Amino acid sequence: MFKFDKEQEIIELAGARFGGQPGECPTALSGTIFYARHKIVEDAKKGIFDKAAAEELINKQAEMQDITGNSALVQVFGGSEEALVNYIDFVADVWDGPMLLDSTSGKARMAAATRATEAGFAGQCVYNSINVSMDEEEFQNLVESDLEASIVLCFDPMDPSVEGKLNVLNNGGKTAETGMLELAEKAGIKHPLIDVAVTPMGNGAGQAVRASFAVKAKLGLPVGSGIHNIPSAWDWLREFRKGLRENDKAQLSKDVHHVCDIGANIVQTMASGDFVLYGPIDNSQLAFPAVAMTDMIIAETAKDLGTTPDEIHPLHKLI
Repeated sequence: MFKFDKEQEIIELAGARFGGQPGECPTALSGTIFYARHKIVEDAKKGIFDKAAAEELINKQAEMQDITGNSALVQVFGGSEEALVNYIDFVADVWDGPMLLDSTSGKARMAAATRATEAGFAGQCVYNSINVSMDEEEFQNLVESDLEASIVLCFDPMDPSVEGKLNVLNNGGKTAETGMLELAEKAGIKHPLIDVAVTPMGNGAGQAVRASFAVKAKLGLPVGSGIHNIPSAWDWLREFRKGLRENDKAQLSKDVHHVCDIGANIVQTMASGDFVLYGPIDNSQLAFPAVAMTDMIIAETAKDLGTTPDEIHPLHKLI
């Protein structure tokens, strides 16, 4: 375990607290709801869904937050403007903690930022994300919103190295004219959350994890990722699970994926991660204990380096 020489920023957002030195604050965990093919979604274009089931999932994650001390975030995904706006209106009614506004559609993200501003719950929203592909229209929409927190993606498709990730944050790297941190500041973002942009194994996964140390060491900003995507993109694991299913071991096939999925989050936590986008919110009862255990191990050793764990830390709650 270790302690950074650089002073580390701690984020306080809608009741969540994360960042700082390893072992200081517990890792914040964000589960995704309304994702593609989520069984609670009835119409993905219009944003029609089973409200009782959605509230139960959000409450279950909130309960895990209370049990472990790890701050919870809800990553709200919507494929269309109508859907994402419907989703965030619902989440804001049943959850007062942070939520991520997420979509593959720039128009949907823009609509969500506008709606959050107009409805008065922008203070609990995190934009996902500021990145090299953001166009002027989306940037101006974010400028005009009241959002003050955003995921900032340190990904340069022309340079996936650790140095490339730092460069894209500081000066735009080989792809953009402006650094992502400068862009975030101009957009009014006071709380940049650095996503190290984990790519599949064999295509830079290791460099992305290593970038977590580099970002904290040089910039002192909170870092994290959606590292659970590694097993989802792992060809060998896909074939291995297929073989298990073909041999009437369907449950083992599911279990293998869950082990790798949750295990990936532990990797990010051990690599000084401050937040983890752990995947489907349905897995909160798997992700929270695993990450809380990891946080406890880190914090127990960090005390020897002069780092005091927060009062809400799992180290105080689960022993």
